[in-house]
Amino acid sequence: MDSTLLALLALGLGVVIGAGVVAMIVAAMRARTVAEQQASSELPDGLTDVLAAMDDAACAVDPSGLVTAASTAAARFGIGVGATLDNPELRQLVRAVREGGSERATLRLARGGRSLDPRLVAARASRIGPRLSLLIIRDVTEQERLEQMRTDFVANTSHELKTPVGAVSLLAEAIESAADDPAQVRAFATRIQAEAARLGQLTGRIMSLSRLQSSDGLGAFGPVAIDEVIATSIEAHAVQAASAGVELTRGGDRGAWVQGDAQILIEAVGNLVANAIVYSPRGSRVGVGVRVDDGVVEISVSDQGIGIDEADRDRIFERFYRADEARSRRTGGTGLGLSIVKHATQRHGGEVRLWSRPGRGSTFTMRLPQIAAPEVDEDPGRHKKPKKDKSKKKRKARKPPRTSSTPVISTDHPRTDTGELV
Repeated sequence: MDSTLLALLALGLGVVIGAGVVAMIVAAMRARTVAEQQASSELPDGLTDVLAAMDDAACAVDPSGLVTAASTAAARFGIGVGATLDNPELRQLVRAVREGGSERATLRLARGGRSLDPRLVAARASRIGPRLSLLIIRDVTEQERLEQMRTDFVANTSHELKTPVGAVSLLAEAIESAADDPAQVRAFATRIQAEAARLGQLTGRIMSLSRLQSSDGLGAFGPVAIDEVIATSIEAHAVQAASAGVELTRGGDRGAWVQGDAQILIEAVGNLVANAIVYSPRGSRVGVGVRVDDGVVEISVSDQGIGIDEADRDRIFERFYRADEARSRRTGGTGLGLSIVKHATQRHGGEVRLWSRPGRGSTFTMRLPQIAAPEVDEDPGRHKKPKKDKSKKKRKARKPPRTSSTPVISTDHPRTDTGELV
């Protein structure tokens, strides 16, 4: 055989053998890379930064349940890097996505290791690598609470409206039956007026509460003089206090200003004053005081009434909740006054505090952020003084209205034994 042909055959055989060896090496390297990837728990690029920026609880978990990365919020549920998932439902959710895809579940988790504080969460698990899964936990407890509050509000409102409406219907039938008895007709008509007034008060307060809770229910805020709020609230309830034999007193700091809606604040303070009068015995005193402390304006309404039991203090601001059901029904209370106070104060960036002792009375304190007094003329009529072309008699006739706006009440300071605010 020709030596040239043999050389060519040898060259071709060498190329084939070399190509086979290279293919085997490449295949081995690929297999090794795949094996390393499957056995690796290395986090994908950027995952740590994403977790650090998340507000929800989230973590990366390997097949054994070990947490390799976690967001800051995950610590609220006891999830940290290097720890394992203790909750069996979360572990099952992670195992369900080993082959790919994502799974969702709604469950309750203990927060901070406290079994008495379970939180409703929406959990979602997704596969982000051969050995890693991403678990996101969103706390939806507040949404559940708001939905429950909305349901309770509708149910309670329906129940509360049913009572006066039913009473008006029955009284109307009674009037029709007693048409020949003028005395009975007058008595039933008086009761209808009382029930109609109660119905109007209830619907009005429901509308006020709904307006406070809506996102666009408040108008533009402006500077509000607390002195005017207190004076108007006390003046509006002076007749009620006189009828109940209760003395209204006012004291404390003057000249405080806050940012807000004057009408809403007047209604809130008025509700506290009205409640204090209702629950105070004849001959006692209701004090309204103002104190400015470190940028906070405190409006306190104190009474010497029956007080509030400790068991009722956590629920006293709930809608339609009445600590004394019998007295509230007898006096026409709606159970919405304190709820309006709470929401009105919160919408103004403040809080309400309560101190009470059974048999000694109660003190409700609205705490609002203070603002500087606006730079305006205190006497708008000052610029009109140059126009003195009118008679002395007319000027004297204008003078009494300046002093008649002050309510006729004592200005003693309310009692100072407010005790511990809780």
